[in-house]
Amino acid sequence: MRRYIYLATLLTIGFIQGYAEVTFRAAAPGTVINGQQFQLSFTVNDAEAKNFRGPSFSDFDVKFGPTSATNMSTRIFNNQMVKESSITFTYILQAKKEGTFKIDPATVTVDGKTYTSSTVSIKVVPPDKNAPAQSSPGVNIQRSESLGNSSATSQEISPQDLYLRTVVSKHDVYEQECIVASIKLYTRYEHTGTDGTGSKLPDFEGFLMQDIELPQNKSWQIENINGLNYKTVVLRQYILYPQRSGTLTIESAKLDAVVGILRPQRSFFGSSMQEVKKTLISPPVKINVRALPTANKPASFSGGVGDFTLTSSLTPDQPKSNEAVTLKMTFKGTGNLKLLKNPEIKFPADFEVYDPKVDNNFQATTSGYSGSKTIEYLMIPRHAGNFVIPSVEFSYFDLKSGSYKTIQTPEYKLQVEKGADTPSGMVSNYTNQENVRMLGEDIRFIKTGNSNQKKAGSFIFGSGWYYLWYILPALAFAVLFIIFRKQAKENANLALVRNKKANKVANKRLKKAALYLKENKKEAFYEETLRALWGYLSDKLNMSVAQLSKDNVEASLTNYGVDQPLTKEFLDIIHTCEFARYAPVGENNSMEKVYRQTTEAINKMENTIKKNTNKNMDRI
Repeated sequence: MRRYIYLATLLTIGFIQGYAEVTFRAAAPGTVINGQQFQLSFTVNDAEAKNFRGPSFSDFDVKFGPTSATNMSTRIFNNQMVKESSITFTYILQAKKEGTFKIDPATVTVDGKTYTSSTVSIKVVPPDKNAPAQSSPGVNIQRSESLGNSSATSQEISPQDLYLRTVVSKHDVYEQECIVASIKLYTRYEHTGTDGTGSKLPDFEGFLMQDIELPQNKSWQIENINGLNYKTVVLRQYILYPQRSGTLTIESAKLDAVVGILRPQRSFFGSSMQEVKKTLISPPVKINVRALPTANKPASFSGGVGDFTLTSSLTPDQPKSNEAVTLKMTFKGTGNLKLLKNPEIKFPADFEVYDPKVDNNFQATTSGYSGSKTIEYLMIPRHAGNFVIPSVEFSYFDLKSGSYKTIQTPEYKLQVEKGADTPSGMVSNYTNQENVRMLGEDIRFIKTGNSNQKKAGSFIFGSGWYYLWYILPALAFAVLFIIFRKQAKENANLALVRNKKANKVANKRLKKAALYLKENKKEAFYEETLRALWGYLSDKLNMSVAQLSKDNVEASLTNYGVDQPLTKEFLDIIHTCEFARYAPVGENNSMEKVYRQTTEAINKMENTIKKNTNKNMDRI
């Protein structure tokens, strides 16, 4: 038996290895500087690959390569070790001129079959105009020589070399037209990070806002602005839909950046790294929003802006009375899908119609909401006959043509046959509407025959039990009235309610952060942990999150009797989470450690505040 199991395991592993999908990928930086060397690599997930043929490099000089490197790894499958391998072919290239260029695919052979990599697009920007002639082209990094031997301060960091901007895709739009807004950091310093403790994002007043999910590991890019090369990174990105016409303002964003400065010193090492914090505030951005034209506006227009299609279906097409019929309508396209209103349909009077079921299947992209929105109407014809469901018109404003367009569904003619006297099935859990009524059973006939009536006696009437049935409900009512009145009084004090529920709300958020921790979603984990920390402080101190700062938090916690070390521990955890959330490079502290520290800190804070509160009550 063991031989058969061993043979089956070997066959399974061989099957997996033999039929694993072969991937062949190319990787290179998206932007390079003219004259600067960079690396281009081609990786195939099979070390037995042969006959590698690289592309031609007419726009680049090949400085070195191709070189090959094999990588071997092992993983466990069905309690068996499965070996995996890959081979990478690497070139060192140098850009010769500015512009955007494509590098053709490479080819490789695996088991007699030829595979082709993807095409690589690379943008070449000019070198820094301030770069010394003898240095290699690149970003003219600001170094410590200009700082001398004194301690570096934020005033010595030039606003031209480090700044924050809100970059928008458009400045002149229509109402409900999509705008992409990016919070972007620009730096000419070699070592730059972020400290999110003092960060503040714009309110986006007048816009409908939705986050665009960014990669967890954000990478720096190079941009040439007015002859200077900057390292840039997008920290947050949103899609915005202006909700009114006129001039709308995207308020300033605020961020604390941390710059690492190499300072010369008289020691064996020759220099040391000093961190300098600089508060950055992005300038506000004005958006000119044009009202949608009123001329030729269709009556069926309900605010849709973008590019849409509309399809519909009706099932079954030949129903019987008292049987369910479903009308499904699907909007597809790109635009303000989230804001589309459900169309109003004039169903026949004899149809019992339920609230529509809406299924949204779209996501936020740089082009707006893209995907589909499906609306299902459930109806039940109660009588046989011929009925008509009229065509539904939907009008939207097309941004490409700058005009209104109307699309519509076909008209449906239903021939309803006579069904059973009672419904063939019950409809439940479809909407919030009550269940389908059982027609024909709402009138009961008069019951005939012996009714078994009995003469009323005096067994209960006038006894102690008789009066007790009156006294007990009265007492219960009085007790419940006192309890509910006390709860209503406490609930009216919002500050007291928030204070009592602070720990419960924080633990609920930490449970959600734990799920992100298991799924290794770094940004979502730190964001939910920050919500737990800031939310706990906001509820306990009866202050909005926008009002919280290091100074007033320390002062307020001191009034609660919280000692300085615990307060510092709490703020240090917030500092760590903010830095890890925004920093494009990896952080030293693990997420598991941060989660454990956060849980312990909130529990200690809660116990300390409760203990001191009880002491004060005892004194009173």
